[in-house]
Amino acid sequence: MPRRRDDDVAIDCTDLSIARSRRGGPVQRVIDGVSFRLPRAGTLALLGPTGAGKSSLAAVLAGIDEHGLAVVGGAAFVEGISIRRPGREHRLLAYCTGYLPQSAGAHLPARLTVAEAIGEPLTSRDRHVNPRALAVRVASLLDELMLPLGAAPKYPYELSAGMRQRVAFARALMLEPRLLIADEPFSNLDIEVRKAARDAIVRRRSEFGMAALVVTNDKDVVRDLDADVLVLRGGHAIAYGHGTNDLLWTPSADADHRLISS
Repeated sequence: MPRRRDDDVAIDCTDLSIARSRRGGPVQRVIDGVSFRLPRAGTLALLGPTGAGKSSLAAVLAGIDEHGLAVVGGAAFVEGISIRRPGREHRLLAYCTGYLPQSAGAHLPARLTVAEAIGEPLTSRDRHVNPRALAVRVASLLDELMLPLGAAPKYPYELSAGMRQRVAFARALMLEPRLLIADEPFSNLDIEVRKAARDAIVRRRSEFGMAALVVTNDKDVVRDLDADVLVLRGGHAIAYGHGTNDLLWTPSADADHRLISS
């Protein structure tokens, strides 16, 4: 039976476990028994060392069908949709969730112009979209993320790494998602542009109630987004709290305080 969506909760994870299987190799748990709730209009930052499982958790919650990655225990509901057995609701999950994977700017569709890449989340669902309205929407996103309008007809290879990252960011926001899941969204961005990208999240959070789950190890990002924090290590949650100065650590994680001390 489908679960009724809770309008106050964007993500609800209970004892969630995720495993990765590799051809010819053993099954490895990348997330083991993680629980948390992300409220509507809230922001949660995932922190932890390389290999902690942050990116795998983000991809699964975004509904990405990544080969070898599967939920093997517990439950997680994103916008009321079970990510373990989404069924026909998978399309709805993809529609209401904006996903910005790690190094997204480096993996933009090479054969699409900037305008086409930003608009694709919409045009791939509605071939009869009004071209003028689409152009206005794309121009608005370009302006919001401090990209020149002249970038619209260009191809990704003609842009700098920072500009490509902003194009990917705009693409993730195209459908005005109820939830943004972003993996290192501010990489390759200078200070001024980073502020514009951060403001794009904050504005949607306050005006539209968008929730955000952000993978980062940058304390400034946590502070600027006024985020709750979940620290992972080896697939386990070892600390939780608001900001990096008010965390409750598991008893065995005393030595891991250095993960957020820099």
